[in-house]
Amino acid sequence: MSTDAIVLLKEDHKEMRRLFKAFQDAEEGPAGKRQKLVDQILEALTVHTYLENEVMYPEIRRLLPDLEDDILESYEEHHVADVLCAELASMDASDERFNAKTTVLIENVTHHVEEEEEEWFPKVRDALGRKQLQEIGEKMIALRADAPRTPTDPKAIKKAVDAVTA
Repeated sequence: MSTDAIVLLKEDHKEMRRLFKAFQDAEEGPAGKRQKLVDQILEALTVHTYLENEVMYPEIRRLLPDLEDDILESYEEHHVADVLCAELASMDASDERFNAKTTVLIENVTHHVEEEEEEWFPKVRDALGRKQLQEIGEKMIALRADAPRTPTDPKAIKKAVDAVTA
């Protein structure tokens, strides 16, 4: 398994895309199936954004000050996703706005992922050596087991607040 931070984040992105597609395919299906998929999406996003906010973004901000604006925009995009995740966590799949809110979350996260992968991941890879990306990845791997799993976990809430006030 690679410890390269960008490879790890792209693997998370791939899993999120899979979950998003599964939800879209099940959008008219049984509420229980949609609820289960959204629960999986919320967990994947909560863990992923926690790792980015706690490890990747601070490291990139420190090492590559020219990417400050990209990082700040990413924090704000995470904030929007965090709000939607918290709202979805308190909803039931039978709620009339459940599918619409999930669709908005998917659209926002997809936009964010595309910006990362197409715009600033290449800049990061060009500027940092393989060793630095592996060190950042190792920190993310070490933190993953202890990452919050739900948007209502106190660690996830603190992460969301800290990211906005950073």
